[in-house]
Amino acid sequence: VQLQASGGGLVQAGGSLRLSCAASGLTFNRYCMGWFRQAPGKEREFVAVISYSGFRTYYQDSVKGRFTVSRDNAKSTVDLQMNNMKPEDTALYYCAASSRRYEDIPKPPGARDFGSWGQGTLVTVSS
Repeated sequence: VQLQASGGGLVQAGGSLRLSCAASGLTFNRYCMGWFRQAPGKEREFVAVISYSGFRTYYQDSVKGRFTVSRDNAKSTVDLQMNNMKPEDTALYYCAASSRRYEDIPKPPGARDFGSWGQGTLVTVSS
């Protein structure tokens, strides 16, 4: 399984950024996909998860209403649209894949609930 995240960069507070993750080596529509982030000096934290079909999603409270996760099963990609960004969103963002069914993944999930990880893409939000 390979997950390649992209789209990170520098954005001003209040701005938007869209991350994308391209997956290969797996039957993409049989995997739940998640986004996590890790800020300097902090533990990796959950951001969002999306079900196989894309119909069900779950977010960390701090990003609800600002971030939207979506997927394109035909292209084997999962995106994270981030709006109204805040300096505290600054982190290395990772996409991850889980073969578990959406309903079997704890809400919020932990990193251990995902078996495959990408390399991360850096997002910096300036104030």
